Amino acid sequence: MTKLKRMRPLLGTFVEIGIITKQNNGSDAISSAFKQIEMIQKLLSFHDPNSDLTKLNKFGSKGVELNPISADVLRLALHMTGITQGEFNCTVGGSLIKKGILPNHSGVPPLTVGTADDVTLNGCIATLLRPVSITLDGIAKGYAVDQAINTLQAHGINSGWVNAGGDLRVFGELEVPVYRRELDESLSFLGHFSNTAISTSSINTNHNPRFPSMIIDSKNISRKIGVWTVKANMSWLADALTKVAGVVTEHAITNRVSSLGGELIYSKPL
Repeated sequence: MTKLKRMRPLLGTFVEIGIITKQNNGSDAISSAFKQIEMIQKLLSFHDPNSDLTKLNKFGSKGVELNPISADVLRLALHMTGITQGEFNCTVGGSLIKKGILPNHSGVPPLTVGTADDVTLNGCIATLLRPVSITLDGIAKGYAVDQAINTLQAHGINSGWVNAGGDLRVFGELEVPVYRRELDESLSFLGHFSNTAISTSSINTNHNPRFPSMIIDSKNISRKIGVWTVKANMSWLADALTKVAGVVTEHAITNRVSSLGGELIYSKPL
């Protein structure tokens, strides 16, 4: 058995890919997985003025043809926005622009927040019916982790993990110890995990470069500060459900996350 680990700066964080294999193609498998992540980053980065996402936010009123991967992620995000009735909401880009967290490539102030009904997606053609700004950063990062796992498995790798700064997925015959960094920089041991995806998101009073993501409460459900960790079978889903956990009332978190296909494994409101 050979254990290989590689790390690269991607997705606004450091991405680590590790595998355990008997084969000789381990380095090639990891390189292919990183290429998959790089492609998804190029397609769906809010910061890249040439990404599919930027084109949608700039020209979406006329309809934009997306790469099939971009369309797939947008479809998942719209689905989650709809079934959670905005607890997860991919149309809050305008709010993040207003806070100075995300850039405005269009030059026109977008609506602070919208709904899933503000976007249509027919095949790969996406249209914005109102001037909302779509942000897919969190769910796209989880999706990239899932696709990297698919790439490793397609190369015959039976065990491994991908860790993208808050989005972790493990597969095969191994257990990975997981520690979570809290808002005060302390570490909390969450346990050993196998064959699952785990994601963590936080709400803080101030924008912290160690915690660059931010949960926007588009329904004014609550005003909380804290950190939430969710387990699911896919990283994109686990990441999306951390946003739900961050806005629903504290007593309802466990049941709400469970009803949407996840499991709340750690909640630390402040």
